[in-house]
Amino acid sequence: MRLGDLVGKGPFSCGPETTLTEAAQAMAESDLGSLAVVEGTVLLGLVTERDLRNAIARGLDLDTTTVRQVMGADPDTFDPDLDVWDAAAWIAESGYRHLPVVDEEGMLLGVVSLRDLLKSLVDTV
Repeated sequence: MRLGDLVGKGPFSCGPETTLTEAAQAMAESDLGSLAVVEGTVLLGLVTERDLRNAIARGLDLDTTTVRQVMGADPDTFDPDLDVWDAAAWIAESGYRHLPVVDEEGMLLGVVSLRDLLKSLVDTV
């Protein structure tokens, strides 16, 4: 199975000036642990549940702090043809929980979560 097979209907994303409150609401409504942060068609980074947790722990104002201020910028990206087992090995090594999948033109296809990847691996065994 390929990583691209796990990409859903398209990426859930927000702009860099989205507030942390808005990002948290979008994640809650879509039951996701991250949002791709994009400007036009360019992937700038990912904002994750961890980023939100850390912002709260630091006492940041969630209504005025933007995702640009807390996101993981310039994330590693992954080819949709990458084998899911290779993706799992990368996650085990890196500790990341979300893999942005981009095509050969650099267009974001979606973000594969650790949960998505684990489910696909269990289904193949």
